[in-house]
Amino acid sequence: MSDTKKDTQDLAAARNEIDRLDEQIQNLISERARLAFRVRESKAGSSDAVDFYRPEREAQVLRAVRERNQGPLSDSEMLRLFREIMSACLAQQEPLKIAYLGPEGTFTQQAVHRHFGHSVHTISLPAIDNVFEQVQAGDADFGVVPVENSTQGIVSHTLDMFLLSDLKICGEIELRVHQNLLTLAKSLNEIERVYSHEQSLSQCKSWLRTHLPGVELISVGSNSEAARRVRHTPEAAAIAGRSAAEVYGLPVLFADIEDHPDNTTRFLVIGRQIFAPSGNDKTTLLLSGHEGPGLLHSLLEPFRVHELNMTRIESRPSRLGKWAYVFFVDVEGHAEEPRLAAALEDLARVSKLSRVLGSYPRAILTKP
Repeated sequence: MSDTKKDTQDLAAARNEIDRLDEQIQNLISERARLAFRVRESKAGSSDAVDFYRPEREAQVLRAVRERNQGPLSDSEMLRLFREIMSACLAQQEPLKIAYLGPEGTFTQQAVHRHFGHSVHTISLPAIDNVFEQVQAGDADFGVVPVENSTQGIVSHTLDMFLLSDLKICGEIELRVHQNLLTLAKSLNEIERVYSHEQSLSQCKSWLRTHLPGVELISVGSNSEAARRVRHTPEAAAIAGRSAAEVYGLPVLFADIEDHPDNTTRFLVIGRQIFAPSGNDKTTLLLSGHEGPGLLHSLLEPFRVHELNMTRIESRPSRLGKWAYVFFVDVEGHAEEPRLAAALEDLARVSKLSRVLGSYPRAILTKP
């Protein structure tokens, strides 16, 4: 038998095996969907998707997927596939409604799909306040808002909204942010202006200084707005993510132009309730103390006593008095777990205000 004929037979055999596996995968996905629907039917009283969404269960499933993965697909690809399967199964009757800080094509929209998959109904809103209002009113099941960036720091407006709202934090998303130069221009020499959000311009300032010195930099409300402005203007460019390039049909002239390759933005998922522990959780607290020496020490001492790891603390004006401040504190663990529950009891005794903003699964991270 000639080598060519043998190669043809091997290729045909491989394709037949792929067809067989595809049929098995399809049957298994259908069976999973039927089981998910059966679980939904067993919980009488509501047909709303939000009543069956359990972030702690999804986190457990995705962690198991990551632990089982032996390649050749990366952890991030395997997690993406399972996320979409779970998203489709949950949406069999009615998809979740997710409000987010828009417009379409922003990194916040990317975060929505990273966390919830694509089988959801997304609601693009112009301001963080609007996202909170939609969820509070019940017009959206959950909301997604940015809270901090690894190079630019905290998004103070998101934190300030928790001073006015009773909504809870139900999850967090960490998204590696890759900035791209989108333009119809064929070379850098043709570009006269660059549009982007002020944070994105700041995140790429070294690259811009090196490759586009003297070019006019124009700050706009969002990266998507920047892409919209340049879609018919060859002498202009936008700095934005690939989703904006897809939405507005713009080529990527240069990719990954951010100054720091580990540039990451953290987003919060907000909802109307706190969910059960997932086994690897984080809790966010809103605290304020009685004025006097040792105020901050008294608020943090319960974490030391109960051996709890604090991962972040931010101070913000409380709006309740001149020069009065509140503290946003992230600690490891869930509010229902014994050590943290004991610490919360101690905090209630020594603080002026002690409020659990949310206990939620920690972001599921993958290798870059």
